[in-house]
Formats: sequence, structure tokens, C-alpha cells
Amino acid sequence: MTAHVLPDSLADIRDEFLELPEADRLQLLLEFSNELPAVPARYDGHPELCERVIECQSPVYIVIDLDEDGLVAMHATAPPEAPTTRGFASILVQGITGLTPDAVLAIPDDFPQSIGLTRAVSPLRLSGMTGMLMRAKRQVAAKRAA
Repeated sequence: MTAHVLPDSLADIRDEFLELPEADRLQLLLEFSNELPAVPARYDGHPELCERVIECQSPVYIVIDLDEDGLVAMHATAPPEAPTTRGFASILVQGITGLTPDAVLAIPDDFPQSIGLTRAVSPLRLSGMTGMLMRAKRQVAAKRAA
């Protein structure tokens, strides 16, 4: 990974993956897929209010909000029939929500490659997670500048 500082929330998730034998990491990813929080009602059924992550083969949409304290809230939708993609979305939602905009922008771009799944999932799927992260960072930068 690059020299950027990884927020504790994402470092904990990364460490959780890396502590497992490689063969068990996909099971943890599936557990994350079951933990993807529902989007707030204002976004539910309104993909036009979110950004499509075109790097994902499955229809994945993300949107970033800043709460009253200026902290980031990431929301994502991913279909249940795409558990790998849904797991990646869940990791980012859980790891990014509650961070400051500066902390999100400092997340290393290669974070998806650091969680020990490069041999367990296809490069295309990791590219999807990277796409989610890049779009989240871009949205955070835009919200911060607004």
C-alpha cells in the first residue's frame, strides 16, 4: 500500500481479512455482503440520486452525504445476487462512514488490493471496488468544496 495513513476503521477490516487463512477470506467477504446497511429512505428506489459505479458488472450505486458535524456517510446499493460486489460495497460503507472528509481523501487508492483477496477474486471485481473508492473520494471532495 501507499504511504497514506489508513483510517482505523479500514485498517481493522483489512487486518480482519489478513488474519484469516486465504481460503477463509471469501467467507468473510460474504459475511460483509450480508451486513450492507440499507440506504436512507430518500435514496431507496431512486438510483438517479446516486452515482452508478460503471466499473462494477452488477448495478452498484453510491452516494456520499456529510452529516451536521461534517462527517462522511457513505451509502451504497448492490444486488443480493452479487455477493462479492455487495461485500466490497459493505466494507467501504462501514469503513468510510463516520470519517472526516480529509481522512476519506487520504485513503490509499490501492486499499482494495491490501485486504488479501487478490488471488481469491478476479481482477475485474477488485477493479469494481477500486471504482467505488475513487467515486466515493471524488464525491467527498465535491461535497467538501460546496
